[in-house]
Amino acid sequence: MKTQKTKLDKIDLQILSELQLNGRISNVELANLVNISPPSCLRRVKALEDTNFVKGYNAEINAELLNFKVTVFAYVGLESQAEKDLQIFENYISVFPEVRECHMLMGEVDFLLKIVAKDWDDFQKFLTAKLTQAPKISNVKTSLNIRSTKSLPGIPFEVII
Repeated sequence: MKTQKTKLDKIDLQILSELQLNGRISNVELANLVNISPPSCLRRVKALEDTNFVKGYNAEINAELLNFKVTVFAYVGLESQAEKDLQIFENYISVFPEVRECHMLMGEVDFLLKIVAKDWDDFQKFLTAKLTQAPKISNVKTSLNIRSTKSLPGIPFEVII
């Protein structure tokens, strides 16, 4: 996978925007939307994938229909912010499928985690048996998500195209 800097033109940005909205779009449909030929479009998409601008394709799954009814945000503070300790925590937490997102922050807390669980009891088990057992944790504060009204993937292409 190449990681060199690549200058993107307006068509590349339009392709990325359309793929972000609909990763299942056909190459022909995508080419029509950005006004280029299908072979040219396919080459550009492949180049965007090869340079890691497109990291993957995912389906958006309805968690509630699969009985994952609890989403919790956990604010984790560590005893130390030494790089070794930060990486130990990141490695520890990476094996738990309940943790859907892990963000290292600057400020009052070290990490923000997004955790999903089937119910409150499952979350409590995860919290006490797994999360609070992580090495070098000094504190964990949690907030239960009541409702999500906006959840957009990626970046706001509208501000750059």
